[in-house]
Amino acid sequence: MMLGKNAGGLYWMFRYIERAENIARLLEAGWHIALTRSNGGNGKGANEWRSILTTAGIDAAYHEKYAEYDSASVIDFLLRDRDNNSSVLCAIEAARTNARTVRTALSGEVWEAINQCWMTLKSTLARPVTERSLYDTLSSIRHGTSVVRGALHGTMLRNDIYAFSRLGTFIERADNTARILDVKYYVLLPSAAFVGTSIDNAQWEVILRSVSAERSYHWLNGGDVSPYSIAEFLILDKRMPRSLAFCYSKIGQYLALLEQDYGQRQDSQILSDRICMRLRSASVQSIFEDGLHEFLTEFIADTSLLANHIETDFRFYR
Repeated sequence: MMLGKNAGGLYWMFRYIERAENIARLLEAGWHIALTRSNGGNGKGANEWRSILTTAGIDAAYHEKYAEYDSASVIDFLLRDRDNNSSVLCAIEAARTNARTVRTALSGEVWEAINQCWMTLKSTLARPVTERSLYDTLSSIRHGTSVVRGALHGTMLRNDIYAFSRLGTFIERADNTARILDVKYYVLLPSAAFVGTSIDNAQWEVILRSVSAERSYHWLNGGDVSPYSIAEFLILDKRMPRSLAFCYSKIGQYLALLEQDYGQRQDSQILSDRICMRLRSASVQSIFEDGLHEFLTEFIADTSLLANHIETDFRFYR
């Protein structure tokens, strides 16, 4: 069995990489809608900027430092602020620190990819990012994290090292997709009276863009943009690599691999199987009837509990 410190290093390395990319995607989507709805003024776009911070779970931390939700402050806080442990700069730095801890478990290509990603972003984020340079900066973040994942896929054995790396990715991804679905809809939607209108549909388009699913959704659904079809796509469609069902199918797969390698079924696997079963038995109609917010709140809590079980079961203590 791998040492718990090494397993935890791999797991958190890839959680942080996924977190950095998620922040970049979320910021890009929020930036687009703020530009669309603010008409050039910060005041009208404040709710959009705040919703980004709420989705990322760092609104309280931001409010301790800033009084207003202006674009420059939010962009800086999300990308490079050292006081924000979830900023892209902090996340990439934490990923590299964990990679150094488990250096001997990584292929040379994976180490070079994460080290290059860190050096590039450290230089790029050394100065505040303006709205003019934001698109290029976000593209650089997505490219760097994609290269790291590509090196993992192309050069690593499919063993416990790979399993812990992928568990970190899919735990973080599942949590992120659920939070975007929950917060974006309920924070951005001005009123229940707007449900089904063009405003409502535009906001669901932002959700799709936040998880890089806009093109694949339209490829499958054409021009049908509705809360039901988008929620079904991002919650239940196993073809979509950022859907909740897809993430949990992979979490179950890698926990099963660890059970096979280590010869022991852990509490984390039992909980993962229960969540997978709930997703398989759910329909989008039942989810909306019982309450989308309630479903996602329970899912986020269960994912957090599963993450805690994984840390305990495999002795990540550091």
